[in-house]
Amino acid sequence: MAYNFLPCDRNQSYLLPPSLVDWLPQDHLAWFVLDAVEQIDLKQFYKKYRSDGVGNSAFNPSIMVCLLIYSYCTSERSSRRIEKHCQTDVAYKVIMANQLPDHTTISRFRKDNESYLKSLFLEILRLCADAGLVKLGKVSLDGTKIKADASLASNRTLKHLEQEIDKMLSEAAAKDAEEDNTFGADKRGDEMPEELRNRDSRINRLKACKERLEREKAQAVQTQQDKIDRSKVKEESTGKKPRGRKPRLPEEAENKDAKANVTDPDSRIMKTRKGFVQGLNAQAVVTEQQVIVAEDVTQEENDKRQLHPMLEQTESNRKTVEIKEKTGVALAGAG
Repeated sequence: MAYNFLPCDRNQSYLLPPSLVDWLPQDHLAWFVLDAVEQIDLKQFYKKYRSDGVGNSAFNPSIMVCLLIYSYCTSERSSRRIEKHCQTDVAYKVIMANQLPDHTTISRFRKDNESYLKSLFLEILRLCADAGLVKLGKVSLDGTKIKADASLASNRTLKHLEQEIDKMLSEAAAKDAEEDNTFGADKRGDEMPEELRNRDSRINRLKACKERLEREKAQAVQTQQDKIDRSKVKEESTGKKPRGRKPRLPEEAENKDAKANVTDPDSRIMKTRKGFVQGLNAQAVVTEQQVIVAEDVTQEENDKRQLHPMLEQTESNRKTVEIKEKTGVALAGAG
């Protein structure tokens, strides 16, 4: 019997490399941000750089501006998490043209250009509002649709836009300061342990964990078999069946709770409909335009206590950005 699966070759080489243009649909928010920034004069950002080409190469200010705008539009404030997105998220890769700034570079660019960013964000928000991009007519929590009772009044006053921009930048600064204090200025905070970063050492560690679990299983099976053998010898010598329960079969004696987690100490064993997984419980409230309006990650196994906190966060965010449209809920997956 031959399976008919689609090929999976992670070492596949290409005669011509794939184009970034093919990575995202044309109506993706990332393209809107890139196109919008092209319409704006960024000469203020370039004044801080040498025009003679002397010195170390720097990231082009235009792509750093796009990176921050896209990140903040999708509720991402942490420079560390933005750095990680640049490594793993297709939209961020498109925006950065596959370049990888670290969190220190991202944070420094924001700090050095904060006054310019404020005025630029204001122009971008105006473009978004005029284009009717931001809508909160329907959002989803944990895959559950949440329908509102009216359309969004997208017009906002200049004062409200300026207040939101100030709040957005101050949140980013506060988040970076908090994470610098927690992880250290040169650490992102989610690095693998040193012994797991290299693939060879990681595979060796995983093999060692597997061998230990298999060894413990074999020992448990052998111990149970010895118990059965002793019971059988006693029964044959006395002619009487031993009291108590009949010993379990050897294959039933392995320790079902044996664990060997080698990567994420913060994760927990989570029960799913298909069994147990080692992981975390991620919550997100998302609009129809795939913009995250509230998010959290918990160690709690189920969603029963997540609905109210997530809706409260959504409501708080709604009020913060002066969205007049209220949110109604039709719940299916969070309790």
